[in-house]
Amino acid sequence: MMLLSLYGFDVFMETHENVQFDPARIPSYVISGIGFLGAGTIIVYGGTIRGLTTAASIWTVAGIGLVVGAGMYAAAFFTTIVILLSLIFLNNFEKLFRKGSTSNLILIVALPEIKVNDVVSVFEKFNLSIKNVEIIKAEHDIRNIFIKIDRNDQLNRIHFFEELSRIDHIKNISEI
Repeated sequence: MMLLSLYGFDVFMETHENVQFDPARIPSYVISGIGFLGAGTIIVYGGTIRGLTTAASIWTVAGIGLVVGAGMYAAAFFTTIVILLSLIFLNNFEKLFRKGSTSNLILIVALPEIKVNDVVSVFEKFNLSIKNVEIIKAEHDIRNIFIKIDRNDQLNRIHFFEELSRIDHIKNISEI
């Protein structure tokens, strides 16, 4: 975007001597506007933050669109290749480090009569190590219970969810 600000509008200023404007204004409005939209894609969920890569990708694509619109195709092509390679490479690189230590969030929406001990006993039955429990009152008689656990590839999720669903007053179970 800086290349666009510095060199993208030289053609207009050289061919038309009456053109006087600040070429940095156009990219600056796009940067701030798309930054605002990108901030809407970022979700803070308990201790987890999601959507940073999506927000950065939206902002970057807007910059590439500006550069293509100004006719700077080589810079746009080079930037696109760098971005795609970095997204692919860093995604695979992250998977290497996350493989054994990735945590899952289990969301349980329940009525207030439910006892957290009943839920925890199911986790203990399946030898799952609970890392964090967060209880949020959502509406009149509904509580959301967020339980963060260590990833267990040997876990039979069908039996686990079946056992959780047998607890009275649980309305919904989902894995995030």
